[in-house]
Amino acid sequence: MTASNSARPVTEVAVGVLVRADGSFLLAQRPAGKPYEGYWEFPGGKLEAGESVEAALARELHEELGIDIAGVTPWHVLEHDYPHAYVRLHFCKVDRWSGEMVGREGQAFAWQRVPVEVAPLLPATIPVVEWLEQESRAGA
Repeated sequence: MTASNSARPVTEVAVGVLVRADGSFLLAQRPAGKPYEGYWEFPGGKLEAGESVEAALARELHEELGIDIAGVTPWHVLEHDYPHAYVRLHFCKVDRWSGEMVGREGQAFAWQRVPVEVAPLLPATIPVVEWLEQESRAGA
């Protein structure tokens, strides 16, 4: 997590933090052939030209997991400098969705609580898990 580097383009990414009523949250495993293959992350994807964060998130979660989201709340923005891309991650909490969840890209997914049981976590996923832990301790 670094300040913006003007030498590299910024890739805007919409990320869904799907949270169930019991406080568990969804992590998905990056599919084969992608950078950081096998790492666990919150699902989402790149914004297309002219697309809002919410529209990109709805499209990506439908494409990746086959669900339609209803309750979306913008939450945190985090920038991270990966070797393959400089990303600005727009994390949104999602507490309502419909449809049968399935890994449409062949990826595994798992409902987790802190401490997270799956590994390894994508580097920019770690602070988000910490934020969720802080909120659960605060009773938010």
